[in-house]
Amino acid sequence: MTREHPFVVEPWCLREIGLDLDDLARMESLFAVSNGHIGLRGNLDEGEPSGVPGTYLNGVHERRPLPYAEAGYGFPEDGQTIVNVADGKLLRVLVDDEPLDVRYGELHQHERILDFKTGVLSRVVEWTSPAHQRVRIRSWRLVSLTQRAIAAFCMEIEPIDEGARVVVQSGLIANEDVPVATDDPRVAAVLQAPLEHEMSGTHGAFASMVHHTRVSGQRIASAMDHEWSAPNRVSADSKANEEWARTTLSTRLKPGETLRVVKYVAYGWSHQRSAPALRDQVAAALTAARDTGWEGLLAEQAEYLADFWDRADVIVTGDPEMQQAVRFALFHVLQSSARAERRSVPAKGLTGPGYDGHCFWDSETFVLPVLSHTVPEAAADALRWRHSTLDVARERARQLGLAGAAFPWRTIDGAECSGYWPAGTAAFHINADIAHAVVHHIHSTGDLAFEREVGLELLVETARLWRSLGSHDRHGRFRIDGVTGPDEYSAIADNNIFTNLMAANNLRAAAEAATRHHRQATDLGVDAEEAASWRDAATAMLIPYDEELGVHPQSEGFTDLAVWDFEATAPEQRPLFLHFPYFDIYRKQVLKQADLVLAIQMCGDNFTPEQKRRDFEYYEALTVRDSSLSSCTQAVVAAEVGHLGLAYDYASEAAFMDLHDIARNTGDGLHMASLAGAWIALVQGFGGLRDDGEMRFSPSLPDGLDGLSFGLLRERVRLRVSVTPTSATYTATGGDLTLHHYGEQVDLTDGEAVRMRIDRPPKLDRPRQPAGCEPQQRHEMVSGTASLADD
Repeated sequence: MTREHPFVVEPWCLREIGLDLDDLARMESLFAVSNGHIGLRGNLDEGEPSGVPGTYLNGVHERRPLPYAEAGYGFPEDGQTIVNVADGKLLRVLVDDEPLDVRYGELHQHERILDFKTGVLSRVVEWTSPAHQRVRIRSWRLVSLTQRAIAAFCMEIEPIDEGARVVVQSGLIANEDVPVATDDPRVAAVLQAPLEHEMSGTHGAFASMVHHTRVSGQRIASAMDHEWSAPNRVSADSKANEEWARTTLSTRLKPGETLRVVKYVAYGWSHQRSAPALRDQVAAALTAARDTGWEGLLAEQAEYLADFWDRADVIVTGDPEMQQAVRFALFHVLQSSARAERRSVPAKGLTGPGYDGHCFWDSETFVLPVLSHTVPEAAADALRWRHSTLDVARERARQLGLAGAAFPWRTIDGAECSGYWPAGTAAFHINADIAHAVVHHIHSTGDLAFEREVGLELLVETARLWRSLGSHDRHGRFRIDGVTGPDEYSAIADNNIFTNLMAANNLRAAAEAATRHHRQATDLGVDAEEAASWRDAATAMLIPYDEELGVHPQSEGFTDLAVWDFEATAPEQRPLFLHFPYFDIYRKQVLKQADLVLAIQMCGDNFTPEQKRRDFEYYEALTVRDSSLSSCTQAVVAAEVGHLGLAYDYASEAAFMDLHDIARNTGDGLHMASLAGAWIALVQGFGGLRDDGEMRFSPSLPDGLDGLSFGLLRERVRLRVSVTPTSATYTATGGDLTLHHYGEQVDLTDGEAVRMRIDRPPKLDRPRQPAGCEPQQRHEMVSGTASLADD
């Protein structure tokens, strides 16, 4: 193990042995626990030292002004920043009046384990105080996947050599200081003391507090209660003021005796409910949690996760580190969304303050497809959240002089928060990304009630946006000009192919849904003429093509631009946007992330196999991957066109984005889209899954992988796909299922396993990447892992 990769390679957990005080922030992100409603960073139980303290509630934020050197019509006036709410993780330990602080005394043992099967973060500490008292402390932490408002903690303290007076101070602390360790502009803006006190109180070992945010007006309640056991009498005392509540427990222990403390914490928030109502709400949640008990919460968590892994597990044979990484990824994607319940899936989940806690297009493009196949109710809730923001999106479209709804580039509550038009509002493809997620979810679940109640209106309003944003030129072609595609190193372009193809799909899907749900569409004002105009625009959509080069330009005229001088760009000058003016970047052929290649992944029926290969290889030489969103897409398309070794390298980059801190910003929170991308790279890449209403598989494994098995939900049927280098076996459980294997229809009956042959594709010459941007080859990473394991 090294500082870069300090983890034991194990299939079902992430284990850290030792403690690096210079790496606390990254570990706090990796060891975060969440349920999509509550998020707790992996801060130490005692609170200090810390990298970035963090306790988050999905949707809780503060508004802040967005400064502009020059104002402009349509510029958003307010930004939004996630708020660090009252910290209920704190369990400070004092041994004969010496506080546990790993910076002092002697730390003999420190180990943390995030268990993907139990959903519990555990810790073992053996420490000698400066006064020479040696103690062993074990702790466990969970955020309940079954009781949405609850986090729970258990701690056991045991003196080893001599008896000691042990004191535990359990706290709820509001307005913690949050440091900023970087001046990278992507890091969240920090708001000092954002919470204003309304009420607090204690009763026995119970304490509660209610605060509100100053500007956004959100009211937050937090409460805690405790249970304990020890061989001797335990004294208990609780106090609270405006910014903290504290329960103190004290007892005397002999060597080998144990004080066991169980702490239950509940959170709730609302724009509208009164302080007493919220206080009572969290008190009721605590009553239910105490009734369940610590052991009961553990059992509920394990049962929930057992069912999740039964339907969703990805099994990788031949690469143990990749196996660990993909389960880590799936676990955190689940944590980001399982109980969000009509809230967004932020780009960092609830693991850190990065990107101000905002939700972007990557939620619908990368995270929701994974959820629709594995936790469909979570995907539906995320789309219901988008639906709940339609009025705000309609108002934004009206402000921009457009019809329909213009969804925000980045947001927490649905209002646009991007202060930079070219890489924000101009990226109108967010609207088609949402529509794509709706269509994919309906294909995956068959939920026509969801389509009727939620999906239809989202499809209609986004289709109206495209019809008003684009126009027919004198040749009858439908153009969408002046927009920004997924690649943020190109802006305000005409006829970006990803945008145009996704918009065309959006327009067709809206027309088809309006036909299926005619009465509801009529209620939304859709008539036959409007639906026909959507179909006409989709059919006439302009898709540029460079006949001379034999490739699709990312957008009209893109292949005529000068190519960026990659040879003259030093490694320390990446990411480019922190070292070069956007004016220079925008005028060159250089890609921050996959754009045209993402169009191949998501709209593949619009390209021939030869076009896919030529396009992929052309853009491979221009893509610097300054975005964590790119690797999984390059993996999927590399696998499809036959570059399996390169696909493996990119799949690894997606999977290890946070575990290896590839972007050097994991300390601000995990990259949810890249974590979802690990699943996408394996399932869509090497599993060859495409889903256009029918599931189609074209599986093929790279050298280095002996097998791949993954689970999917299709409506209520559980499908298990098991791939070897020479065959694929499909098994359906819970009903019959039809799919396609390399174009051949396969009809599965409930419980039946069907094995199909795989022919190895011919090996191709590896395409080149920009100088200094080559992905690390996976076989080199595997060799390094093996040598570390031998040590």
